[in-house]
Amino acid sequence: MHEHSHGHHHDDHDHDHEGSELSPMALRVRALESILVEKGYVDPAALDVLIETYETKIGPRNGARVVAKAWADEEYRAWLRTDATAAIHSLGFTGRQGEHMVAVENTAEEHNLVVCTLCSCYPWPVLGLPPVWYKSAPYRSRAVIDPRGVLADFGVTLPAATRIRVWDSTAETRYLVIPMRPAGTEGWDEEALARLVTRDSMIGTGLARTLEELRP
Repeated sequence: MHEHSHGHHHDDHDHDHEGSELSPMALRVRALESILVEKGYVDPAALDVLIETYETKIGPRNGARVVAKAWADEEYRAWLRTDATAAIHSLGFTGRQGEHMVAVENTAEEHNLVVCTLCSCYPWPVLGLPPVWYKSAPYRSRAVIDPRGVLADFGVTLPAATRIRVWDSTAETRYLVIPMRPAGTEGWDEEALARLVTRDSMIGTGLARTLEELRP
């Protein structure tokens, strides 16, 4: 059983944000990309590495700090649940594509999965650039129709009793998933906790790293 929750009615989507609303960082990356490829300095494979750095290394660290603080600080967690935009802004993470944020929390009973069915709305200030698969048609359509199957494709198997709730991002509302805190991390500080938070766990296509996965 799963629910498909619309952040906003589809007909009202304002998806015209390919150019003017890109964050300064994204614009710089986009401009650098085209120059490097055009001049033959960079082959597409090397470019993928550059983009991956923004997708997986730099951007998601902001979101990981938000999640770690929510895990460690009950008051912050409550604030994040009631007014995610303000709670996230309080850590200095602001910018285009993050004006209206909603935090959804995973529990043993319910797992949240975020998609943008019409394009690639994504919370840039906390997650960086959207991964290629997030923008792909198969993910955008299957996440709604068969979320459990999509999770299985990402290597995530949830108990049959866990309900999956699918959130559809819009130009107005972006979602951040607060993954379940791994066992055995009681007393950890926020910096240590943040290392457990993956980009995919904040989209819902992954879980936070376990202690075993953290060990080299």
